[in-house]
Amino acid sequence: MIYAQLHLTLPAWIHEEVDHKREYPSAEDKVALAIRLSRLNVDHRSGGPFGAAVFSGARLVGVGVNRVVPHNCSAAHAEVMALATSQQRLQNYRLNQAGGPITLATSAQPCSMCFGACIWAGIDELLVAARADDVQSLAGFDEGPLPADWTGELERRGIRVTLDLMRDHARDVLRDYGESGLVY
Repeated sequence: MIYAQLHLTLPAWIHEEVDHKREYPSAEDKVALAIRLSRLNVDHRSGGPFGAAVFSGARLVGVGVNRVVPHNCSAAHAEVMALATSQQRLQNYRLNQAGGPITLATSAQPCSMCFGACIWAGIDELLVAARADDVQSLAGFDEGPLPADWTGELERRGIRVTLDLMRDHARDVLRDYGESGLVY
């Protein structure tokens, strides 16, 4: 049988933990939410140690957490899930088509797949907490190849990049996950 439908979901705790009416005015507020989502995903054992959120200005549009193992789907990264929930909410695959700025906040640097998704989804700004070397050394994930000047490549495409926001907090989540020895 060939499956003709793909069904990816966020964990049920998202609805209890995320206040979609709250405003997130600063870059730190946005990244703090992404890191909090990554922590909750680990605490609930509902996926890997990654969280992401999409914003239109200060307004939350969508969120995502890593769901690769629960869904047996390598594309179910936090960034892809956040972009997809936002695209569904806005009913547009180009998030900034109706105006912007659209910001993607991530608990960790996008991997090679999520790097491409940032370009194609129509974001204007990327806020990053932990670096790829943090992800690899603390949690044991292979982030795949990126262009040597990956931030420059995004910026040449009109996507402003800010790195290392609340990096130590994001590193704590990665470290805790890596030291747990669990995979979920």
